[in-house]
Amino acid sequence: MSDSGRPGGSGERILVIKLGALGDMVLAFGPFAAIRGHHAEARITLLTTPSFAGLMANAPWFDEIHVAERVPLWKPGGWLGLRRWLRDGRFNRVYDLQTSDRSGWYFRLMGPGPRPEWSGIAPGCSHPHANPDRDFMHTIERQNEQLRMAGIVEVPSADLSWIEADTGRFGLSGRYALLAAGGAPHRPAKRWPADRYAALAAKLAANGVQPVILGGRAEREIGRAIARGCAEARDLTGETSMSDIAVLARGAAGAVGNDTGPMHMIAAAGCPSVVLFSAESDPALTAPRGPSVRVLREADLAALPPESVDAALTLR
Repeated sequence: MSDSGRPGGSGERILVIKLGALGDMVLAFGPFAAIRGHHAEARITLLTTPSFAGLMANAPWFDEIHVAERVPLWKPGGWLGLRRWLRDGRFNRVYDLQTSDRSGWYFRLMGPGPRPEWSGIAPGCSHPHANPDRDFMHTIERQNEQLRMAGIVEVPSADLSWIEADTGRFGLSGRYALLAAGGAPHRPAKRWPADRYAALAAKLAANGVQPVILGGRAEREIGRAIARGCAEARDLTGETSMSDIAVLARGAAGAVGNDTGPMHMIAAAGCPSVVLFSAESDPALTAPRGPSVRVLREADLAALPPESVDAALTLR
């Protein structure tokens, strides 16, 4: 838990629920700002998961970050503790931007008795997102409509200017482009093959642009495979934080990546981005948003040639 020290002058207490993952968190940055603008004097708490607590503690929209551990149903002590925290918070309104079974359970936990105003999809809530087609909307449009139904009309684009990091330790100089070659390990079909990334990296290097490979620790072998195919590439898999990615994106000439969380951060930071989709996911529902984003979709990403990706990438 963290506290920004911002005074809550109105006495109003607001809870925002957003548990992750990274792409979903970035897509909620605009709604976060809209909620802060609408409740300018309120004390606003974000309920999130441990992996996002550090990043969001620096965000300008919240007075407090509270971590919600995932508690198994067979451990009632954990649920009772969360219930006590929710009820003791005396929140006037809750914005459930997760809108999942888990966050809907939080609404039930706050009973019996009077509950706060609640924007979400929990049965019985005061401000339901009452659109039967909500599951067929892009996350941005779905959240924006949810907020309109709760009385918040203006929702800005995502702002990442508050994110800071010292990326000088990576020693990058000159022009560079980011390659986000990883993705969810249980969905390998969402990944463009490493040898295709290596071929693209070689094309970038031949044009004087250093390829920089991003990914988590679990994606180190992918990074190594790309680096073996392009000696000029810099492999940073396992070395970058979420804040590092945002700051690197500000300085990058461009970026290419799979349908994965870091590409949401990169695109929202304003980096010209090409995002690769297979039949495993639908860009109409989940594509990254930003000022310069192109989507390439191929049912089987192995059939997507490096030349097509290179042609789609416009470097700044």
